[in-house]
Amino acid sequence: MLMARIRSFFLHRDVLEVDTPVLSRSGTVDPAIESFRTSYSGPGHTDQLPLYLHTSPEFFMKRLLAADSGAIYQLGHVFRNGEAGVRHNPEFMLLEWYQPGMDHHQLMSEVDDLLKWVLDDICVYSTPERVSYRQWFLDETGLDPWTDDIASFRSFAYRQLTSVPTGMDDDGLDVWLDLIVSHWLEPRLGDRNLFVYGYPLSQASLARVRIDEVAVADRFELYLKGMELVNGYYELADPVEQHRRFESDNAIRQSSGRQSVNMDHCLLSALDAGLPDCSGVALGFDRLVMLAAGLPDIASAMPFGFTRI
Repeated sequence: MLMARIRSFFLHRDVLEVDTPVLSRSGTVDPAIESFRTSYSGPGHTDQLPLYLHTSPEFFMKRLLAADSGAIYQLGHVFRNGEAGVRHNPEFMLLEWYQPGMDHHQLMSEVDDLLKWVLDDICVYSTPERVSYRQWFLDETGLDPWTDDIASFRSFAYRQLTSVPTGMDDDGLDVWLDLIVSHWLEPRLGDRNLFVYGYPLSQASLARVRIDEVAVADRFELYLKGMELVNGYYELADPVEQHRRFESDNAIRQSSGRQSVNMDHCLLSALDAGLPDCSGVALGFDRLVMLAAGLPDIASAMPFGFTRI
C-alpha cells in the first residue's frame, strides 16, 4: 500500500519515475559510507572491470537532470557495506527524488506533503517542527558548533553521556558533534517530528554552501518519531567544488587506512554541462514501514532481512 501511495503522490505532481543502474564504475567516496565492490569479467574486460553496487541512485539521477529530465523520482534497492542493526540493513529500499526550481526549504514542505498523503488513515502524523542545526545544539546543549571549540564538546560528552568511545580525543570536531547528536540529541526527541536544517560546512556532502552570519551547508534531515528518516540537499552544481570534495573525502578515507574509491567523472561532466537549480532528498522506505506499522526493527519491515538471506 505504501508503495502504491508513493507512486500516486508523484503521479499527481507530474514527477517522472525512473530506473537507473545498480552497478556503477564509481562508488561513493563519503567516508561515512562503504560501497560493496564487485567486478565484471567478460567481453571487453577479460582482465576484470572493478564495479560497485550503488549506495544511492543520486549520481545517475543527476546525470538525467543535466539531460533535462525534469522532476524525477526512484524507488529501489541500494546497498551499503557494514550497516546492520535495529535500523540498518546492508540492502534496503530508498525513495529518492529531485525537484528543479525548489530550494531545500520548499522541498521540506513537499516531504511533509508526501508523508501526509502516504500515512493518511494508517498512523498518526503531524507536520514536523523546523529548527536549524545551530539552534538545536544551542537549545539542548548550550554549545555553538560554529564558535565553540572541540574541548567544549569533549567536556560536554564526558559530563553528560554514560560512555564515550575510546580513541576519540585526537579526532576533529565532527566526531564529537556526531556523537552528541546520536547519543544526546536524538534520544531526547522522543516522539517529536523535527526537520533539522543548515549544517556545518564540514558536513556539506553534496549540498550547496551559503554564507550568512556563518558558512552553512544547505541540507536537512527529518526525524520522525525520533527516528532519522530523510536526508536532503539544495544540490551543489559546481563541478570544480564537487571535484574538490571528492578528493577531500578520498584523502580522509586514506588517512584512516581505508581504500580510496573511484570518483564519478561522469557526474562531474554532467555538472559541467549544467545541472538545473534543484533540491533532492532520500527517504528510507523500510524505516517508513517501521514507523507506519509500529515495528520494532527494520528486519520486521522486510520480507527477507539480512539474517534470512
